[in-house]
Amino acid sequence: MTVAPTSSLLTDELLDRFGDRADGYDRANAFFTEDFDELHRNGYLRIAVPTEFGGFGLTLPRVAAEQRRLAQRAPATALAVNMHLYWTGVAADLYRAGDESLTWLLREAVEGEVFAAGHGEPGNDRDLEYALTRAAPVDGGGYRFTGHKIFTSLSPVWTRLGVHGLDDSDPLAPKVVHAFIDRDADGVRIEETWDTVGQRATRSDDTHLEGALAPPERVARVLPAGPTTDPFVASIFAWAEVLFASVYYGIARRALDLAIETARTRTSLKLGGRPRAHDPHVQWSVAEATIELHGVLAHIERVAEDWAAGVDHGDSWPTRLVSVKYHATESAKRVVDHALKVAGARSLRTGELSRLYRDVLAGTFHPANTSAAHEIVGRAALGLDAAE
Repeated sequence: MTVAPTSSLLTDELLDRFGDRADGYDRANAFFTEDFDELHRNGYLRIAVPTEFGGFGLTLPRVAAEQRRLAQRAPATALAVNMHLYWTGVAADLYRAGDESLTWLLREAVEGEVFAAGHGEPGNDRDLEYALTRAAPVDGGGYRFTGHKIFTSLSPVWTRLGVHGLDDSDPLAPKVVHAFIDRDADGVRIEETWDTVGQRATRSDDTHLEGALAPPERVARVLPAGPTTDPFVASIFAWAEVLFASVYYGIARRALDLAIETARTRTSLKLGGRPRAHDPHVQWSVAEATIELHGVLAHIERVAEDWAAGVDHGDSWPTRLVSVKYHATESAKRVVDHALKVAGARSLRTGELSRLYRDVLAGTFHPANTSAAHEIVGRAALGLDAAE
């Protein structure tokens, strides 16, 4: 048994090292190898694993808080690590609810296996309720997956890939199959495609599945295609949305801190040589950004705490989860925009603030994206059934 840490595993010294390396990773479009090795060694990848399995037993609120701290210094590192953490969080949620179907995942995470998410697909805007990847049943209960997965973060290091695919062997009752595939399985091919505006160090390369086998013991769920309230899928969305929100909050917090530091030290001729912090326009921008962050942090913490406490929000849980992610990512973009205005033209130079500006843009594209979030929330508020 591992005792949960009373203080963060992310020491200030460690975060300083990560911050020092972040620009280099970004410039080289390189994976955060040194960061990952340090996180692996100090047990950070086990923070969501229950203590009885050898983890630290942190639930969603504390994991989200840790990810906010990590994202302030190394956003791409935090975003990529999210993928592993949410799988361990999902498995921990199920275990605490009496479902032991993913206890193998918790044990393997403690043994050093690294889990990634193979959910993104070009052209699939229905997220987990449907798939373009095909899942063909095989004798004995397993499935062979064939399809193209995108945004596979942790591409250089993952060893287990959580995927979903469509079993349409019965066209009248298609099913979505959720399973895990080993990196060294036949039919797994990684294509290095990641060259993006921001979040470059995640190395979220494409993954091609060409009949890759998920054995029966690695099949987590077989569900009817379409919306579902299954706890496995619900937990995926809870952990993913809250952790996405936390990463982009961290980016915005760091950008504002940098801007405030600049405003306190950069002088203005118009202000008689006083720091720009005395400019009413600067004060207004800092106030706007600060108010945004207060609201986002309260939103993230409440949703995370309610999820961990098992609060029964019934059918409104999907709207609460997509709302917190949308709120955080859109607010983060506004905060970073304010930060650049406060910092002035020097923020156009290559450096941390300009990188944060590029990194924050990626928040729009994580599920649920803007259109999906508004559809889910709007239809629910209007009392429309998902099938209408």
